Amino acid sequence: MKVYIDGSLHDESDARISVFDHGLLYGDGVFEGIRFYNRRVFRLEEHIRRLYDSARSILLNIPISPEEMTAAVLETCRANELNDGYIRLVITRGTGSMGLSPFRCPKASIIIIACSIQLYPDEAYQNGLVMATVATRRPTHDTLSPQVKSLNYLNNVMAKVEAIQAGAEEGLMLNDRGLVAECTGDNLFIVRDGTITTPPISAGALDGITRKVVIDTAASLGIPLREAELSRHDIFTADECFLTGTAAEVIAAVKLDQRIIGSGTPGPITNRIIEAFRSLTRSTGTPF
Repeated sequence: MKVYIDGSLHDESDARISVFDHGLLYGDGVFEGIRFYNRRVFRLEEHIRRLYDSARSILLNIPISPEEMTAAVLETCRANELNDGYIRLVITRGTGSMGLSPFRCPKASIIIIACSIQLYPDEAYQNGLVMATVATRRPTHDTLSPQVKSLNYLNNVMAKVEAIQAGAEEGLMLNDRGLVAECTGDNLFIVRDGTITTPPISAGALDGITRKVVIDTAASLGIPLREAELSRHDIFTADECFLTGTAAEVIAAVKLDQRIIGSGTPGPITNRIIEAFRSLTRSTGTPF
């Protein structure tokens, strides 16, 4: 594997950062997870824009332009000679002296990894996921904006731990008002009476790239979709439920807190969305 670090490609065994990098010491940095299919990077422009938006929000100056970043991502994909896979694009605050101040770091660092990924086994996509509501809440907008994809993912990690310990594959995270925000790494959608509903961004959900693709896909298929606040009860009584995310793609969820959702199998609207999404990934993207 070849890893891009600050302008150069390195063998995996030689890919290193300083122990004084503030991304390591304090989780100070931002990232994007991106997929590529058939040697085409899916929704690359949107991911690059969100990366720079996250960086701007935390006063992190990325030392190259979005166009140069795009070229670096494509270069890393070519170097790893993969047809399909996952890109982890990381911007750290960079190396600096001890202390929280970001101004101790003269220059941010850029790390790009392109590798294979399989977040869930094939059976999970065929049968659907089991979810459990976790006690760990999503941070509020006045704590840290959910729109910043920060390197500090401890909130999500601890939620994932709770879900696994509860015997589930994914954790449902609520906001400070007890309403549905999102899952540990995915946005959530339900289907009821032929209409798709997803929590609004204001509920604490990330404005996911795959989420946007699904919203556009529903419109193209003529399926009604709305954004509205959701409670656990709404999921318990839904006809269908599915999750979306770059790594997970689109996957059904069939049980929450021991309640079977709908028929307990991936539903017809979910399957239509999945098929349309897969068609898009097979036929669109930035070639490398």
